[in-house]
Amino acid sequence: MNSHALGFVAVVLVTVATLAIGTWGLRFSRTTSDFFVASRSVRPGLNASAISGEYLSAASFLGIAGLVLSFGAEMLWYPVGWTAGYLVLLVLVAAPLRRSGAYTLPDFAEARLDSRTVRTLASVMVVAIGWLYVMPQLQGAGVALRTATGLPEWAGGLVVAVVVLLNVLSGGMRSITFVQAFQYWLKLTALLVPLAFLVVVWLGDGGRSAADPSLFVGGQSGTSWADPIAFVGDHPLYSTYSLMVATFLGTMGLPHVVVRFYTNPDGRAARQTTVAVLALLGLFYVLPPVYAALGRLYAPDLVGTTGADGVVLELPARMIGHLGGDLLTALLTAGAFAAFLATSSGLTIAVAGVITQDVMSKRVEGVTAFRLSAVVAVVVPFLLALVARDVAVATVVGLAFAMAAATFCPLLVLGIWWRGLTDAGALAGLLVGGALTGGAVVDNLMVDRTSGWFAALVDQPAAWAVPLSFATMVVVSRLTPHRAPVHTSRFMVRLHTPEAVELDRG
Repeated sequence: MNSHALGFVAVVLVTVATLAIGTWGLRFSRTTSDFFVASRSVRPGLNASAISGEYLSAASFLGIAGLVLSFGAEMLWYPVGWTAGYLVLLVLVAAPLRRSGAYTLPDFAEARLDSRTVRTLASVMVVAIGWLYVMPQLQGAGVALRTATGLPEWAGGLVVAVVVLLNVLSGGMRSITFVQAFQYWLKLTALLVPLAFLVVVWLGDGGRSAADPSLFVGGQSGTSWADPIAFVGDHPLYSTYSLMVATFLGTMGLPHVVVRFYTNPDGRAARQTTVAVLALLGLFYVLPPVYAALGRLYAPDLVGTTGADGVVLELPARMIGHLGGDLLTALLTAGAFAAFLATSSGLTIAVAGVITQDVMSKRVEGVTAFRLSAVVAVVVPFLLALVARDVAVATVVGLAFAMAAATFCPLLVLGIWWRGLTDAGALAGLLVGGALTGGAVVDNLMVDRTSGWFAALVDQPAAWAVPLSFATMVVVSRLTPHRAPVHTSRFMVRLHTPEAVELDRG
């Protein structure tokens, strides 16, 4: 059996396992609440595995290794930021958001500000961020399938889209919870086991260093490989800090992340879940940079090319070869497909929930509306993935983080911790943050800019878009204090009162 056949088998096995677990989870999905938030009954351990499963996307499994391979250790700010974002979420958002009782981010916006207009704009932003995040998952699936099976890139995206739809249509959030928990451990195993064999080969070759300048192509030096702040581009210091702002603050605004905290029984469980997620993500993110370092030694021809995202899948064949290398590549292919499926499923649930409540529910009721919304949530980003410019997976995901940081981060932080926020302030801030980062996204996907301040500002927009959004919300709210909802004080008490205190009062 050749390597392409093994890769195809790996994709089929992951697909069958995903559908089987999703079908098993269908036994527990009976109500609308099951489809949206698993009836708010998911315990911290299971929920942490599911969150980690959906969070570790194509950008984590393939993109980080590709960026570190091409641009050096400074790209480690991506996994550091993606993990640290949960620390910010833990401190500022997790428990109060769960106590809000909302199903989605637009639900929270409307409950806090008593405004249908703010809710509508929040719904638009959820859909935009969700589609922007799903698109690179489908593109990454195409890269993985092409490398593993030789099939055209569009086929990988189509397979992911179909499997995600089948899972989401069958069981909603409760079913997807079991699927995503399984996929986290599959992804961790798929990276860890091949890496153990690759490290043995590396040690057998004398343990050469990835910082050796003679191993570099294109005139890059060992110093740039080891410098943690020499970000690619003309303005590395700005780009580094802007990326940190996007990843640290964007996590709390990602719709597929936030919706999972609504599935916890209470605020305390939400905090326990977040702590467990930090541990699981920290364990996973140790692995992709090691693949990148080995790639510098054994696949230097991929440095700086569009094939860099495939270095994880290329190494077993180059370092081991024969049947052993093919088997390890198949295992990595299985893990990569699990990454695409898990993240795409979570995003589909989040986007479909918003479309259901704000569009479909006016025409169709209940589970049928959710299923129709799920179809829309998947088909649109699949079409976008076919026509968008070829941009690194992690770069597109970074833009999604920047958009989330400039829109929902200010809304959540101010909405939870500042009673002075008004609907006019929230609306203005969402418009400013969404317009600025949305323009940057369009520019990145349509135009290839390589130098100058404008290129740096557009490539990493969070450093200026997030402060402007925060400032807009505060200033406009200060100018419109009469628009503060009358129930603000009561709602703030609800957000910050532990459930145990509420039970004692009862």
